[in-house]
Amino acid sequence: MAIIYHVTTRHEWEEARNKGYYEAPSLDLEGFIHCSEEEQVRGVLQRYFKGQHDLLKLVIDTDRLEHRLQYDLAPSINEAFPHVYGPINLDAVLGVEEI
Repeated sequence: MAIIYHVTTRHEWEEARNKGYYEAPSLDLEGFIHCSEEEQVRGVLQRYFKGQHDLLKLVIDTDRLEHRLQYDLAPSINEAFPHVYGPINLDAVLGVEEI
């Protein structure tokens, strides 16, 4: 079982629980949901969520994902990140941690 992480807001997570699946705004804009390996989360928080509050970290089991998982290079930092190409089914989310 491989684990990846996704940072989101409490509001977006509550919406996902009501809908039965999770969709980040990036899915419509870019075609995938940005995720991270454990060691990448800190950098993601510093680059994209600085000063934000009420954040959550989704713990995702990649074996349970119903949509394609692919690692893509982020050229700005020359590092590959996991991306989910579709909504994240809630049964793939093993846990939700406050940040």
